[in-house]
This record gives sequence, structure tokens and C-alpha cells, in this order.
Amino acid sequence: MSDFGAQSTTDEVLAGKDMSGMTVFITGGNSGLGLETGRAMSAKGAHVVLAGRDQSKLDEAVAAIRAEHPNGELETIICDLGSLESVRKCGADAAERFDKIDLLINNAGVMACPQSMTADGFETQFGTNHLGHFLLTKQLIPLIEKGAARRIVNLSSRGHHFAPVDFADPNFETRSYDPWVAYGQSKTANILFTVGLEQRFAGGGVHAYAVHPGGIQTNLGRHMTEAQSAALIERVSKSDPDFAWKTIPQGAATQCWAATAEKLEGTGGVYCEDCHVAEISDQSPKSGVRSYALDKSNADKLWSLSEELVGESFAA
Repeated sequence: MSDFGAQSTTDEVLAGKDMSGMTVFITGGNSGLGLETGRAMSAKGAHVVLAGRDQSKLDEAVAAIRAEHPNGELETIICDLGSLESVRKCGADAAERFDKIDLLINNAGVMACPQSMTADGFETQFGTNHLGHFLLTKQLIPLIEKGAARRIVNLSSRGHHFAPVDFADPNFETRSYDPWVAYGQSKTANILFTVGLEQRFAGGGVHAYAVHPGGIQTNLGRHMTEAQSAALIERVSKSDPDFAWKTIPQGAATQCWAATAEKLEGTGGVYCEDCHVAEISDQSPKSGVRSYALDKSNADKLWSLSEELVGESFAA
């Protein structure tokens, strides 16, 4: 399905593409994969909007991209995904400032953090990685529907293998907290949200894609102790003896591919890895997407739960 693979980079995936006139909105755009995606798409002429919590870090990101592409069309917007109030304000700001959004790349995330809650009382990983993006996407859908590309890319992870969504206790109010189970649940939620978006908006030409970037050493793991990091590496190495870390340009390639690949035109609701659509597998420890993460019934349950938790109806 794709001419690219695990070692492909953002620049290789976007080679020959003209993104002039396209508006790209990237959460977590001030560092790591988000910054690299913004850099690569800016180089192709896109109008790039970098979203993040910290204005100074966003300014540094813009400066870093402009150092390479002085004429890049870049903007920043404040969005703290751990605060529904901030997400709503971001949506309102975007509606005032932008005529359309062609590509929404829900890239930001947290991983394996100590047990904590968002400003609204949600478990931090579920609240930030899923609910924040759920509400933000709701806010931005009218702009996406005005765009030409109409694609939404949700960053997930092979970490979804760790756990399905616990619909009865998503915020660990009654069960014991495990940072990896919480992370896995949030990454499964990213895929189910992708399925839900496709079910509801594909008829209007909006398509959604979930992406596993691969193993990359970014600040995503900033909450992990040395022991946790060592345990993760051992776990990955046992399940996949051929595992190799990706560079940041290699890690961001799959989200760039999902956002622009002509081969994906008119289709969505899929999980991508290494620049191709992954196979469904409930056994493989090193690749593929679990069937529970693509289950339409689970996607509907998560949609209803998410609407209840954020207090807003997300109608197609």
C-alpha cells in the first residue's frame, strides 16, 4: 500500500508535494514529533499552526523552523489539553483567526506519568491524550469541514496493546493505578476515537487516521524514572528482538504520510504504522492493531462516555 517504511523520514514522505494554501493545526507543536511535522510541512509551503501550553516554547519552535525556512507561514495558539476551559478557549480563538483547517494532527501526549488528575478531575493520561483531543476536535470540526484535505490524524501507539478502555472506571477511581495500563487505555481510546470520527464524518468527506510513530526518544517519556525506562526497553526488546529506535524525522513520517498520502484518499478509520495501514492482530507483540481498538461498538461506547465527561454533544 505504501512506497515507504520504518526508516522513511518526513522529508522523504512529503517529497514532491506542494502544500501551499493548506492550513495544518498541530497539537504538541513545540517539540518532538509535532515540531518535526511542522518543520517538514512548512518546508512544503503549508500554513502551520503550532498549538501548545507554553508560549515561550512555541516561540522557540517557530524560531527553530524559521531558521531553516525563513519564509515559513507559522502561527501559534495556546491549548492546554489538560484543561477543558483552555481547550474551549483555543477552539474559540481558532474560529476567530482561521478560515479553515485542512489537516488536524492531534500529536500531543503524556506517557507513564505518576497518578494525577487534570484540571477537570480526569486521570491525566486519559484526560490529556484522549478527552482533551476529543473536545478540541469537536471545537475545530466546523473549520475542518471548510478545508480541502479534511483529514484528522490521531497519534496513538503500540502501547494500546497494554490495555483496552475500561468503560466502567476510565479514571482509576476504584481500580489500582498502573501507569502503563493508563497509558495503554489512552492510546486505545485514540484509535477508537478515530473509528468514531470516521463513522460520523466520512459522509461529509472528513477522514480520520490513528498512527503509531514507532519507538522514539523524545520528551514524551519525561515522567519516567530510570527504572521504568530500563523496564520498558527490556519489555520491547523481548517482544521484538529486531526493535530499533527511530530518529524524530523517522518517527514523524507516519503521521505526515497519513495526512497526505493519495493512497488513503476516501478511506479512514484505520491504524497506521511504518507508513502503511496495519493488519489486525490480537497476538503479535511487535506490530498490528488489536481488534478491540477498532471495534465499532467500543467506539460508540467511548463516544458516549466522552460526551458525558466533557459535558458536550459532538454531533455529526
